[in-house]
Amino acid sequence: MATEGPATRRVRVAEHPRLMKLKEMFNSKFGSIPKFYVRAPGRVNIIGEHIDYCGYSVLPMAVEQDMLIAVEPVETQTLQLANTNPLYPDFSTNANNIQIDKTKPLWHNYFLCGFKGIQEHFGLSNLTGMNCLVDGNIPPSSGLSSSSALVCCAGLVTVTVLGMNLSKAKLIEFSPLRATDVKLPSGAVFVIANSCVEMNKAATSHFNIRVMECRLAAKLLAKYKGLQWDKILRLEEVQAKLGVSLEEMLGIVEDALHPSPYSPEEVCRCLGISLQELRTQVLSPNTQNVLIFKLYQRAKHVYSEAARVLQFKKICEEAPDNTVQLLGDLMNQSHVSCRDMYECSCPELDQLVDICRKFGAQGSRLTGAGWGGCTVSIVPADKLSSFLANVHEAYYQRSDRNLTFEKQSLFATKPGGGALVFLEA
Repeated sequence: MATEGPATRRVRVAEHPRLMKLKEMFNSKFGSIPKFYVRAPGRVNIIGEHIDYCGYSVLPMAVEQDMLIAVEPVETQTLQLANTNPLYPDFSTNANNIQIDKTKPLWHNYFLCGFKGIQEHFGLSNLTGMNCLVDGNIPPSSGLSSSSALVCCAGLVTVTVLGMNLSKAKLIEFSPLRATDVKLPSGAVFVIANSCVEMNKAATSHFNIRVMECRLAAKLLAKYKGLQWDKILRLEEVQAKLGVSLEEMLGIVEDALHPSPYSPEEVCRCLGISLQELRTQVLSPNTQNVLIFKLYQRAKHVYSEAARVLQFKKICEEAPDNTVQLLGDLMNQSHVSCRDMYECSCPELDQLVDICRKFGAQGSRLTGAGWGGCTVSIVPADKLSSFLANVHEAYYQRSDRNLTFEKQSLFATKPGGGALVFLEA
């Protein structure tokens, strides 16, 4: 099994203003200098929303915005975490007694998840402590995976401190998806625009209900087609067991499910189980009291969105003359489905998408979980300057959003690099 250490690069810190500032802040905080730095990028999902947990591929792109951590191993067992953003308080704990409070989405818990994940993966004990200063320029709660970047960064920090190697095979195994490179069109750029509406997944029931609706839809479709429905958890499993195309699955959805919402009692009748069995064997604790489930809409979104991802990839590979227009059409269809079928948009996102299309985007859609956060738009490169100016005026300047507008609220981005360890040259 092939193993390798983290990718490393030697840099002259003084030539990189952000690293230099982080080094100075670290010295001010801990009275020493970092031994190394670790970065992990945020990412934007170009297309493929709310289908990964249903078993389907998505098309994310690493962005230039990232998490950066300055690190110094210490001889004690104390793990000390600090953040350059004063909104996030300092935290310290024993490196060998990590306790994560799952009820609170505190910033340091994401670091602890990455740290503890490596600890448990390698079965390690008696770990050394470390001082860490975190700096991020990924807008939080925006759908650009700031929390995932922090978890990845923390895992890489831990691997580096311990001098461990990760197997490539294991890295792939952690994820249910294979990674395949997709060449994006050169004549267009992707622009991220933040709606300035924050949606905290950990503090809402929306996301949990959608996950359960997809699971129930999978079970009802399986039952309709004579499959062993009680073992089915994901919509992709139904397609795989039937051996049919995504287009055929959309036809089965039309035959098997009705557009009007399902009550828990109707779900029970369809599956031939009692309400008690539904609650104890199927529903999660946080969906026990849900009164309606929109199974038709959720299944229709998932299968159609999965098909759009494959079409997007195919167009990128074939690169016809109207590639940007075709990709934009798919992104527009994706937003309509997210808005109408999955109901994970919000008025601000819909307004922002409309503005982006009005001022030159070939396609625009919400990205991330939705219910707030960001849009991603595909914009012809020669229209970028006017696009940015017009969207800024139409969405941010004409409202109190201008008070919270930052450079991070509206920016063009290109595929960024992956996770990396920086050593001072």
